Amino acid sequence: MTSGAAAQFIEVGGGEAKRPIAVRARSGGSPGLFWLGGFKSDMAGTKALALDAWATERGRACVRFDYSGHGESGGEFTDGTISRWLEESLAVFDAFCEGPQIVVGSSMGGWIALLLARAIARRASCRATLAGLVLIAPAPDFTEELMWKAFPPEVRHAIETEGAWLRPSDYGDPYPITRNLIEDGRNHLLLGGSISTGCPVRILQGAQDADVPWRHAFALTERLPSDDVVLTMIRDGDHRLSRPQDIARILAAVAEF
Repeated sequence: MTSGAAAQFIEVGGGEAKRPIAVRARSGGSPGLFWLGGFKSDMAGTKALALDAWATERGRACVRFDYSGHGESGGEFTDGTISRWLEESLAVFDAFCEGPQIVVGSSMGGWIALLLARAIARRASCRATLAGLVLIAPAPDFTEELMWKAFPPEVRHAIETEGAWLRPSDYGDPYPITRNLIEDGRNHLLLGGSISTGCPVRILQGAQDADVPWRHAFALTERLPSDDVVLTMIRDGDHRLSRPQDIARILAAVAEF
């Protein structure tokens, strides 16, 4: 792995689906950190940079990347689905990670982290293994539970007939929710059964989160059969959990491993 100063690019997918994925990988000791960002977020966010700085100070490996249609990576956001972003996550994990890893997933990245863990557990052998998951306001099944089921009939109709709907955002310009995103998400739903990760799990959730309600974190916890699962509820925390005190809690959770 490189020092992490400059982005590297790997190609993921074939044919017309091929897209360049930007990766910033820092070499170092184990367990390494593997960052999975949220929907419409990139690897230059507050939490990702804080993790990278923490890893640097301790001589630990750290890998960050942008999903296609995000940040420095290629591809169109409107082509994005959970399947595509999971494929990219696995490709980066396989290419840049070695030995035990702490996977840190934020929001949608929490869903991707759980899917990644399931995929790794199904393999006979792997160059990199999971030492633990740290999930920040995790949003498994969000396309169905937090979007589709919450959308009014007119929004559902627009998505079904026009292929997309522009959703207003508190964080910037409206962004498209595509029919492909919703339909593909149904192939990856987790909350209907037991979720085996094969490693300890730490969950941090803000009680004031308007995007991923705290009850969603409780629903996830109930689906994790491992004894080593800890849910930390931050009473005044919002969805981003990017305040200094939030970052300190995240880093403390990472340090447990």
